[in-house]
Amino acid sequence: MYNIIPLILILLSLLIIIIIIVRKFSALASLDVGSIQAEKEAKVKEQIIGDRFKRNLVRWSSRIVKVFQAANRAINILAKWTQAKLYELIDKYKRETILPSDDKEKRIKELFAEAEELDEKEMTEEAEKKYIEIIGFDSKNLKAFKALGNLYLEVKNYEDAKQTFSHILNLIGDSEETGQAAEIYFNLGLVSRAMGREEEALENIKKALKIEPNNPRYLDIMLEIGIIIKDKIIALDTYERLVKANPENQKLIEFKEQIDEL
Repeated sequence: MYNIIPLILILLSLLIIIIIIVRKFSALASLDVGSIQAEKEAKVKEQIIGDRFKRNLVRWSSRIVKVFQAANRAINILAKWTQAKLYELIDKYKRETILPSDDKEKRIKELFAEAEELDEKEMTEEAEKKYIEIIGFDSKNLKAFKALGNLYLEVKNYEDAKQTFSHILNLIGDSEETGQAAEIYFNLGLVSRAMGREEEALENIKKALKIEPNNPRYLDIMLEIGIIIKDKIIALDTYERLVKANPENQKLIEFKEQIDEL
């Protein structure tokens, strides 16, 4: 009896071991050895590709840096050459424009006549050069600056027109409250309006009207802008002023209809 008990214990232990082995074997059998190998290969390939990309990135980065460095050197050389040529031309221009007062005035008159003739023929680039040449003789020649600004406005070069008219205001200085300043503010208003900057145009026209409150031309544009921005108060007030300043204006009826629709 006592001899059977150890035997039973041994058999139970063997049974437990067999069950564990069978379970482990089934789990091992379910594994796809091929997929494990493929996964390893994929990881290796990924690592190789990653290393190659890093090497290429470093190599191409160094090449790009070298290209930019070369381009930068070329640009610097070109800039220095251009600057030197510019100073050379300025010196030459100054030498040429140093003339006796009488000769200078005569030359300026000739240039104005040439510029106006070129402008009439719509040779705007040539006319521009003449006006700039005049300014070279006389850097404060308001007539030349005005003509140049109007030329830029005419050819729709609005940025240059704006800069030119703004420069005229700087030249006028203390005399900004004159009719001359009113005209420049008005021109700046036309430029701003052409650029689609209605609010900016309105401010410039207001400055012009502050100096010349009854100028029909200024009031006409002010009224048009008021209608465009749908400001009925500005439009109606300007309309009433325009009626007093220019009752024969052919557009008054049309203006009134547009105001009523606001």
